[in-house]
Amino acid sequence: MPPKIKTTEEREQLRMIILDAARNLFVERGIEAVSMREIAKQIGYSATTLYNYFADKEALLQAICDTDFLALATGMREIMQIPCPILRIQALCKGYAQFALQHPGHYRFMFMTPRAPCNLEITDIEHGNTEQDAYAQLQVVVKTALDAGLFREELQDSELVAQTIWAGVHGVCSLEIALGNDVWMEWTAIEARLALMQDVMLRGLLRESGTIAH
Repeated sequence: MPPKIKTTEEREQLRMIILDAARNLFVERGIEAVSMREIAKQIGYSATTLYNYFADKEALLQAICDTDFLALATGMREIMQIPCPILRIQALCKGYAQFALQHPGHYRFMFMTPRAPCNLEITDIEHGNTEQDAYAQLQVVVKTALDAGLFREELQDSELVAQTIWAGVHGVCSLEIALGNDVWMEWTAIEARLALMQDVMLRGLLRESGTIAH
């Protein structure tokens, strides 16, 4: 029998074990195919135990969303203090890629697994709060750069610019996670691919490329 959970610390440890097991199963088999009972079996507990922590699978999904998206934003808070907006964009891209490559299971769940979007009515993350929302961090710095006249004159839509930057970095990261060990591909170093993608994007966006760091 699994040990009885007594302390607050033990309860939090089990909660994280449940989240990790559920995330892995959702990524491997698809969210619809996985039941609460299967998640419980994976960690050696009863389904009743899971329901003591999460009301249903939707609540469990929401908890994974909140945990993972908050971890992404928290890891990049200090970057938001960089004065130069272009250097800040570069640092955000690098921080985002580091999170993706260091936590591929989390990243697969967040951005590579079909699922319904997180429920903004019950989420613990405040939408648009740069302390908690990684996309808001990118939105803010892109808008700062646009207002400072750093982008090409015809680029006046900060959302378009932010989403294009995100798409570029995501593309490199998702290919590495999905196909990085594919024997048919002779991949160059992931660091080189990320650096070149960032360089190409910024040179295409900026009026002048003098602030691009290498």
